[in-house]
Amino acid sequence: MKKKFEQVTVYRYLLTLTAVGMAAIPIFSCSSRQSTPKPRGYYRIALPEKHAYAPLSLKDYPYTFDVSAYATAAPNTGRGSEPYWLDVSYASYNATIFLSYKNAKNNLDKLIEDAHTLVYRHTIKAEAITEQRFESNDGKTFGYLYEIGGNAATNVQFYVTDSVKNFLRGSLYFNTPPNHDSLAPVIEFITEDIRRLFETIEWK
Repeated sequence: MKKKFEQVTVYRYLLTLTAVGMAAIPIFSCSSRQSTPKPRGYYRIALPEKHAYAPLSLKDYPYTFDVSAYATAAPNTGRGSEPYWLDVSYASYNATIFLSYKNAKNNLDKLIEDAHTLVYRHTIKAEAITEQRFESNDGKTFGYLYEIGGNAATNVQFYVTDSVKNFLRGSLYFNTPPNHDSLAPVIEFITEDIRRLFETIEWK
């Protein structure tokens, strides 16, 4: 009889412990669980280690410059396009540099003012806008590179001119929703190509 009692007592004791333990699990879990926000992550974008370039192959254009081997240059044939407009497309990154050409004779000041205005239309979304002036060694070609921080529609715009006849304006766009943090490596990668454009552009 004593053995049976001990068995029953142990059994009830175990049931009691089990019941108490089960009841305590949610309380313990709720009290000990801490919600730690994780930093936002982005897919890694693979970029080539080095750039390779070749001169623009469109012979009838009034300008030429080095184009990245990772890009394709083609005339812009969209609605509203004008002669010598050009699209430099980076298919792997869903990005395009849109280039518009203008004859700068007698209207250079207005073209520069318009380019400046188009950049600063993005101040609503931009976190910062930095300007970098470029001038060739012989002083015959100059321009500005604008880098637009934040989730603006375009993060890079620029213009370059010989201050006499030729004016070329460009802007970088991605065919994706703007997200500067995730696109930053590609923006910097393509900006290197734009700097190369400044360094190698020649007017015909």
